[in-house]
Amino acid sequence: MAATVLDLTNVEKIYKGKVEALRGISLQVAEGSIFGLLGPNGAGKSTLVKILTTITHPTRCEGTMLGCPVGHKPTLRQVGYLPEHARFPAYLTGRQVIQYAAGLAGVRVGRERLQKLLRLVGMEQASERILKTYSKGMVQRIGFAQALVNDPRLIFLDEPTDGVDPEGRRVMRELLLELRSEGRTVFVNSHLLGELETVCDSVAILKEGAVVRQGTLADLTAGSCRFEIITAGPIGEEVAERFRAKGLIVEERRVEVPGNEAEPVQPVIDALRSGGSVITEVRQVRQSLEDLFLESVSDESRWKGKNSS
Repeated sequence: MAATVLDLTNVEKIYKGKVEALRGISLQVAEGSIFGLLGPNGAGKSTLVKILTTITHPTRCEGTMLGCPVGHKPTLRQVGYLPEHARFPAYLTGRQVIQYAAGLAGVRVGRERLQKLLRLVGMEQASERILKTYSKGMVQRIGFAQALVNDPRLIFLDEPTDGVDPEGRRVMRELLLELRSEGRTVFVNSHLLGELETVCDSVAILKEGAVVRQGTLADLTAGSCRFEIITAGPIGEEVAERFRAKGLIVEERRVEVPGNEAEPVQPVIDALRSGGSVITEVRQVRQSLEDLFLESVSDESRWKGKNSS
């Protein structure tokens, strides 16, 4: 079982005026994984990341990060961070930004290490250009590189693909997977659910400062798993009625079989063929991350129940 690099309990942040940004956040992140933090605007995602990186002081925070209490300054030497809307001096070149970040972190970056970071984010060719000539996506790539300058075990990325073009997002996805393969842990805060769905091992969904769902994508969507059988023409009414009597959903050219086991699908296929139907497709379907997210943030009763317990 993987070790836990982030284990939080009862993280709260109340601003002046009694605005509750975080309401008792508890979550765990496994070592060597990609963890996605989701939530609508104002849910508290960036506030949580800023607390973990000691930029913002919590009202209350219990837990550990990399085995030490959250807020332990020496531990931050093992942490990388790309903030949302990162800004760097526009007169510096991409290479100089990385060197500048290394100086702030108190680490030495040799030529070979610098070239590796630039190559990693696909910015070798543009590294001598100044930032004011960069697109937003290019600035984000350099920002990603500076977050890795101290060879961190844990990397926080706050909206890393915001404003990045499709090619840039592909590069980011590949980089996240490479970091995970090296045993690093990546904590991603993003609103691009399609991007997270392809790379995340587990997610937590925030709503109004509280965690409403948390777990692996497979576990969170297990109840939505089903097989869909598609036919070339309309399904015979007699066969359709037999299916409905067994609790299956039947449409004109489609039958749904709940669950993720293939065995119950076989008699349905046999019955369709016996009834003269030609099967064109059998596919396994589960709820998308976007559907899970929308269901979670719109389910008032679930959220209220979670916060009243």
